[in-house]
Amino acid sequence: MSISEEKIYPRTGDTQTIYLKPVITNSNIKIGDYTMYNDFVNDPINFEINNVLYHYPINHDKLIIGKFCSIACGAKFVFTSANHTLKSLSSYPFPLFWEEYGLEQKNVTQAWDNKGDIIIGNDVWIGYEAVIMSGVHIGNGAIIGARAVVTKDVEPYTIVGGVPAKPIKKRFHDDIIKKLQSICWWNWDKEKIRKKINDLMSGNIDKL
Repeated sequence: MSISEEKIYPRTGDTQTIYLKPVITNSNIKIGDYTMYNDFVNDPINFEINNVLYHYPINHDKLIIGKFCSIACGAKFVFTSANHTLKSLSSYPFPLFWEEYGLEQKNVTQAWDNKGDIIIGNDVWIGYEAVIMSGVHIGNGAIIGARAVVTKDVEPYTIVGGVPAKPIKKRFHDDIIKKLQSICWWNWDKEKIRKKINDLMSGNIDKL
């Protein structure tokens, strides 16, 4: 199951909502099928430029987002180079200005602490202007509240919100979460999803 390269806009007449996968050009950004982004401020096709920040090739860090995720307008993914190192006695990024201070250009990455990849599971909803920081892993089915700043990992099917983001509640009982994690409906082919769509939408897990 994959999106046609030509199908960027899933809704007729709506140019504010796109499937992200076909518009990504950076090899360090991996987007799953049917993950969508809505932007009513900027052209959503510019997601890579406007929403994935401080994502420099020198760090080799990755943004990985699963299938069927919903990303609201203005959500940001903030990578390693935004993190001035905490190992130094000063927070000033001296290695960025190697010429000014007689440092070696090859050591420029000493200006920040590398916290690693951002990894988002499947069926994750990221709310309006939420910020996901480098190194964070978000589990399947999680919900990130509007304008939340996520600095720590989020468990599957957990709703978080606030600054910094904290757990609010789980979406379902543990037994249902376990079943959903086992079923992995997001990996079904499109025809099976169509057949089971009413059960998915009504929450009838016993019929899945």
